Amino acid sequence: MLPKLILTDIDGVWTDGGMYYDQTGNEWKKFNTSDSAGVLFAHRLNIPVGIITGEETHIVARRSNKLRVDYLFQNTKDKLAVAQSLCEELHITLKDVAFIGDDLGDINLLKQVGFAGVPASAPDYVKVLGNVPLSKKGGEGVFREFVEKIIGSEKLNEILQI
Repeated sequence: MLPKLILTDIDGVWTDGGMYYDQTGNEWKKFNTSDSAGVLFAHRLNIPVGIITGEETHIVARRSNKLRVDYLFQNTKDKLAVAQSLCEELHITLKDVAFIGDDLGDINLLKQVGFAGVPASAPDYVKVLGNVPLSKKGGEGVFREFVEKIIGSEKLNEILQI
């Protein structure tokens, strides 16, 4: 069974969790371009993708826009409530949702979704919530790995026409 919606955190998943600042107030995040294929694979299967993050930055908005992510929720304090609201809008349940997160703000949502992914770099008390085994750390293409695992090799081969 495929998920009907894929949600993801950003910091510690699409990035290594580091935040880079300079003396003039600029902030940088390093994204792994490999993760863009995860969005592409989901879209090829008509599965919408959403970002839910506690941060609010133009950087994430730009990345989301570039990859044509379907939903972007920034400055989110309660990710579970946001996901529940989105599920109501889409007429699906949380068991139809795949979510990948790595830290404290993700725990409640990880406990409720049908497909829970946690990067290898997450704390052990978060890792135990994952039901989709992942080997990569945040910022190393773990979102792509998560999507590939939940869609399976058969669907991936269909997409790639292998």
